[in-house]
Amino acid sequence: MKRSPRVLILGAGTAGTIVANKLAKRGGYDITIVDQGRHHYYQPGLLSIPFGLMKKSDLIKPRAKLFRPGVNFVQAKIGGILPGDKKVFLDTGSEIEYDILVVATGCRVAAEETPGLKGSDWRVNIFDFYTPDGAAALADKLRDWPGGHLVVQVMDTPIKCPVAPLECAFLSDWFFRQNGRRDKVKITYVTPLSGAFTKPRASAQLGHLLADKHIDLVSDFYVEKVDPVSHKLVCYDGREVAYDLLVTIPVTTGVEAIRQSGMGDDLGFIKTNKHTLQSEEYPEVFVIGDATNVPTSKAGSVADFEADTVVDNIGHFAAGEPLEPSFDGHANCFVEVGDGKALLLDFNYDTEPVEGMFPFPVVGPLRLLSPSRVNHWGKLAFRHIYWHLLLPGRKIPFISNHMTKAGKRLSAPKPVPEPSKTA
Repeated sequence: MKRSPRVLILGAGTAGTIVANKLAKRGGYDITIVDQGRHHYYQPGLLSIPFGLMKKSDLIKPRAKLFRPGVNFVQAKIGGILPGDKKVFLDTGSEIEYDILVVATGCRVAAEETPGLKGSDWRVNIFDFYTPDGAAALADKLRDWPGGHLVVQVMDTPIKCPVAPLECAFLSDWFFRQNGRRDKVKITYVTPLSGAFTKPRASAQLGHLLADKHIDLVSDFYVEKVDPVSHKLVCYDGREVAYDLLVTIPVTTGVEAIRQSGMGDDLGFIKTNKHTLQSEEYPEVFVIGDATNVPTSKAGSVADFEADTVVDNIGHFAAGEPLEPSFDGHANCFVEVGDGKALLLDFNYDTEPVEGMFPFPVVGPLRLLSPSRVNHWGKLAFRHIYWHLLLPGRKIPFISNHMTKAGKRLSAPKPVPEPSKTA
């Protein structure tokens, strides 16, 4: 009897869990998924912790309970990957052979890559929020912080969830207004980008929101080092930004196992065909989520949209059939702006975020690129959708993996200058 194809999935975060469950639902595969952590975190909720909107316990579930029958979960650290031999070694000393490998290892924040960042000011006046511990530490700091200059800063791109730093700035404005301390806090948003966001129309809209909330924007700022003694960010061009409290998004890289395997690029992300999601170097390897180098957002919605392409193409590869170039770079992101409102971005490789309605062209009810309370409710509802639909590999009603142009105002509006930027 012919055995089922052995599919090994590295990483049981959002992307790996969705693929494992979709493959198990289809049947016909011998599925193993490996991850060193016992718990799965709802990562979009991490930014809610510093502002008292959620607790760590609201965002965590045991990994082993998230998989469909037929998925073998191995809790272990990846010791090494030999793609030429189709083998993965674990830190337990065991090895796993595969016919098809799915790399869903995500990415990591690498604060140590920036001189001075993890110096004497780390977790004293410098914080991140992309980890549970970092988010909790920032919550403790904000609770009693008397005020001063708050700087929200992005080291470099790509990063996980590119809108999260902007959300942090917006929520900081809301948080300090709610606590009667906004007049004691100056907020500055520092980015290596030339505007608030990567896409022009969204950048203009988000830039105006920063200005409306009296948040200064410092753009084209590439940090050479952090001076933890004088509390300054130092740019390669000589500019400096002083801070009393720095919320940083450190340099983001691929995980160490990928870097050591030789499969990754200079940052440790895997060279991936942006439409088929097959590795450009190893035909039996598929890549999904933050581990890829495809030119779209590193966000949970992207992993969900990528998953059907990966699962379909695993089937085609196992059957010796041509792969489908079906992934269009679709990304879908809520952006909390404070005061119980959020805006929504929907875009892909070829179409930038624009105004319009989503998911239905006329009635919405979600509005694109415009803050609304309904969008905020949509973001709150997404946590339930995440645990009960997205992770189990179920279809989210009315949402297509491919970006639709219906309901979107694709024609360019009259040009509106972006707000002036602080030097």
